[in-house]
Amino acid sequence: MREPKSKLAALMLLALSFSLSLPSGAQAESRYQRSEGEPGRFDYYAVALSWSPAFCATHDDPNQCAPGRQAGFVLHGLWPQYERGYPQSCSRERLSGADIARYAPLYPSPKLIGHEWSKHGTCSGLAPAAYFELSSKLRAQLQIPAPFQKPAQPVRTSYADFTGAFKRANPRLPENAVLPFCGGGGRFLNEIHACFSKDGAAMACGAAEVRRSQNTCRQGSFLIQSVR
Repeated sequence: MREPKSKLAALMLLALSFSLSLPSGAQAESRYQRSEGEPGRFDYYAVALSWSPAFCATHDDPNQCAPGRQAGFVLHGLWPQYERGYPQSCSRERLSGADIARYAPLYPSPKLIGHEWSKHGTCSGLAPAAYFELSSKLRAQLQIPAPFQKPAQPVRTSYADFTGAFKRANPRLPENAVLPFCGGGGRFLNEIHACFSKDGAAMACGAAEVRRSQNTCRQGSFLIQSVR
């Protein structure tokens, strides 16, 4: 009975010794990965654009889904990202009434602005006005390929053809800078993420996001539903 305890004690001592031998930067990184989020401390931005017809197939938001609205890609949000995962709800700073009135039109529904600021904007390290101005600027930098803007009929495409179309419409985009995300077991496009550095330059999304994108759109092709 004594030998297993002795081995356990030895293993615990070894683990403690290894932890103490880590460089301080590695220890900080480990703590950082476990933290809930700190304003301004993240790796890159993802501009999330929802495909409105997919959203409206399961929701009845009168602002976004009213007949004749004909919304295609709409801004879901500007999201600070880690290489793996993302921070959220990094402070309790609230939006002013003036900020809400000015920037709510960036979103397809006015109720989105408060949610996006509290969950994602507070992690940007930016004041509300600067965060929403950057959201608008980065969204405007991405050109949507013509076939995907407002298709009157559903469009079926493969993963490679979809990302290739964005590359042709945006020649300066690096590989994996725009990722599709699908629902329905990979059958339908739900949204895209376009990735940018903190200073606003297009860049490849994190490897974990690339894998998640490919997993959600795992069918040989997926459907882009037509606009209403």
